[in-house]
Amino acid sequence: MAAILPPGVLHYGMQLPIQSQSKLYAESWEETAGPDELAAIARACDRGGFAYIAVCDHTAIPRSHAPMMGTEWWDTMTTLGWLAAVTDNVRLVSHVAVLAYRHPMMTAKAFATLDVISKGRAIIGAGAGHVEAEFEMFGLDFKDRGAALNEALELLDLALREEFTTFEGKRYNVRDMGQRPRPVQGPRPPIWIGGSAGAALKRVAKYADGWLPQGSPRETFPVQVAELRRLREECGRGDEPMDIGAITETLYVGTPDWEVGKNTLAGGPEQLAESLRWYGDQGANQIQIRFRSRNLNELTDQIEAFSTQVAPLLNK
Repeated sequence: MAAILPPGVLHYGMQLPIQSQSKLYAESWEETAGPDELAAIARACDRGGFAYIAVCDHTAIPRSHAPMMGTEWWDTMTTLGWLAAVTDNVRLVSHVAVLAYRHPMMTAKAFATLDVISKGRAIIGAGAGHVEAEFEMFGLDFKDRGAALNEALELLDLALREEFTTFEGKRYNVRDMGQRPRPVQGPRPPIWIGGSAGAALKRVAKYADGWLPQGSPRETFPVQVAELRRLREECGRGDEPMDIGAITETLYVGTPDWEVGKNTLAGGPEQLAESLRWYGDQGANQIQIRFRSRNLNELTDQIEAFSTQVAPLLNK
């Protein structure tokens, strides 16, 4: 596998609201929203030419983290499967699935099935995880999460490429076990890996088809892209194109008549596009965006405004 997004274009995607409601980013109206509202947002993204829509992955949140993270986190694979049914073209991403929480053969089965029912739109977004209590709940060693993720990626890659899998590792052993359905995408659905620390960049360089940065503000993003490319060369993959992502500031298309916060990028289409083109200049070929909104209608209006007014200017 390599890059899947057509070259020479700055694509855009979105992590969906409602499915995850961390206090860091959720809007107050999401608390009473449900599947109808989520479907409306997904369809708006589908109409608007979004490259992907993404959902998060947490099973349970410790009480100590709940004031910041909340406890509203819908199951990742169930939600992605349902989103496949309510959309037609937009790709479906787990941003990010904590692979250590599930046996890689279960993960392979889930994503192969998602790829079939979505007719080839699955993208596996994978990460190491960060909530120690969640690992403890599963009986897993939090300090071992990086090595566990690496081994899971190796087995997952093999299981998605071949019907019958044999694998011997420290944590997982599989002997001649077959799985169908097979993915639509060949040789397997793409794997995008999240994280911005040194270990995460090494993992991206070795295992991934794309990068989903987390914790990469504009001040550090160019250096991290350069480091990723250097590591990619070291792994002998320097000639393979890859999809490099960036998470932008929160956006508001137009001049808001309410307080959207100092960290929100607001303004007219050209103003926004000029600022967002910076990410493409630094090496990204996809940006993940999110909008401020006071209700569902305002959010879908923002999605439409971005799609029709800003997006055409991104590749000016």
